[in-house]
Amino acid sequence: MARRKKYPKLPNGYGSIKRLSGKNRTNPYGVYPPTKEFDLNGTPVPQKAICYVDDWYKGFTVLTWYKNGEYYEGREKELSSDSEELKNQIIGILSKYNQSQREVADQKTFTDIYEDYYLWKFKKPFDHTEKRAAMETSMRAAYKNCKAIHGQSFKSLTTNDLQAVVDDCPRKHASLELIVTLFHQMYAYAGANDLVDKDYSRYVKINKQDDDEHGESFTEEELKRLWKNKNDPICSMLLIMCYSGFRISAYLNMKTDLDENCFQGGVKTKAGKDRIVPIHSAILPLVEHKIKTTGGYLTGSTQAFRKEMYDKLDELGIEKHTPHDCRHTFSMLCDKYGVNENDKKTMLGHAFQDVTNKVYRHRSLEELRKQIEKIQVCR
Repeated sequence: MARRKKYPKLPNGYGSIKRLSGKNRTNPYGVYPPTKEFDLNGTPVPQKAICYVDDWYKGFTVLTWYKNGEYYEGREKELSSDSEELKNQIIGILSKYNQSQREVADQKTFTDIYEDYYLWKFKKPFDHTEKRAAMETSMRAAYKNCKAIHGQSFKSLTTNDLQAVVDDCPRKHASLELIVTLFHQMYAYAGANDLVDKDYSRYVKINKQDDDEHGESFTEEELKRLWKNKNDPICSMLLIMCYSGFRISAYLNMKTDLDENCFQGGVKTKAGKDRIVPIHSAILPLVEHKIKTTGGYLTGSTQAFRKEMYDKLDELGIEKHTPHDCRHTFSMLCDKYGVNENDKKTMLGHAFQDVTNKVYRHRSLEELRKQIEKIQVCR
């Protein structure tokens, strides 16, 4: 079998040229713009191709045009096959450039990569003072908890170095989750820009026991007070949480399908991540209003919401609860109104220990909806 031709490495942030599968393509090379977005696990969000060409070097020319704002749809058709001399010139230029970039990458510290990532992710420098969004605040907090490796060469870090940061952090489980998320995001950015050879964040684990599972449910009387004040944004958010069962941090990036009337989100465990939970009919108007007016659920950080929540509960004469108590309330309501135990565990994102449920259990959205609608609302 003939070996596929190897082409020069493209400069950082230049985009990509990919050879597509299939033997009979007229234009077998897809030309793609630089990666702009990653999910929380550091997986690139797919980009639409700029165009398709029959020669790799034409693809490089297209990317150069694109980078300089000189490309327009169909311009690639103006290109003729490049001469060997021109190809050799491009190879020489890229070889020198990549050697220079490798030297630069070797010198960048964890802080250097973080500041580059921060500017790329949030479109502003790290030391700005204006109001910050929830994700931005969370990543800044996580960075501060990585002080032990701030000055180390990013490229020299290994899984052991990253794991030590997580293991040695004295903060709660939620803070450790943010550190791991930051690692995923930074390695995704660095990988996309050829600043690191391997993603060591993939192997980092949280070994500390989850310390956020204790709590006390809202009482029936307290829920009634919340319903009487459902038009208040804090009360409406607490009701959404009490009747859906997600952790507070899940609402930072919660997906909402108002066609199917369901949530998709979750954090922490494999069973809990990206799980689908039906939206209880009682809170559907609250959810629709949130999405329509703010586009999401939390307008600031989880810490900011906690403070507003404590102030609001005090104002309503309700004893202090934590956001996690909403999750306990959902579990309590499921038990009170006879929701199937396994369906409750599925909606809460709890892992099954027995093989039958762990491997073979699959519940449809409508089956879960029948169960969650058993919960009655006392107003």
